[in-house]
Amino acid sequence: MASRLNPYLSFGGDARQAMEFYKEVFGGTLKANTYGEFGRQDTPESDKIMHGMLETPSGFTLMGADTPPGMENTPGNNFSVSLSGDDDTELRGYWEKLSAGGSVSVPLEKQMWGDVFGMCTDRFGIPWMVNIIQPKS
Repeated sequence: MASRLNPYLSFGGDARQAMEFYKEVFGGTLKANTYGEFGRQDTPESDKIMHGMLETPSGFTLMGADTPPGMENTPGNNFSVSLSGDDDTELRGYWEKLSAGGSVSVPLEKQMWGDVFGMCTDRFGIPWMVNIIQPKS
């Protein structure tokens, strides 16, 4: 799999409706997982979107999710640039360069969904998400 660069949008509780709207606009296939599917059952956010991805016939990829509990959703500042793929060396190299001189909000490490993931803001104030897909065992 080649590495992918795309926008990642954050929503304040209406990610499902927003991503369905973008599907109507651009067409394509929408996949969405809830927080409940990843261990947060019986909580207020269990039916909220933890990760959604729209892939369109034109080759666009748009990702989005409801802001996780404990994090602030600020309209106008509710996006990140996402880098993802399965080339561990390449993506770790991007992470090292992007996070150097910036700030790390989520260290690049294995997450509950099985991938290695981190979030940082580069020295120019741009937020980045890096997700390294791990082989399924």
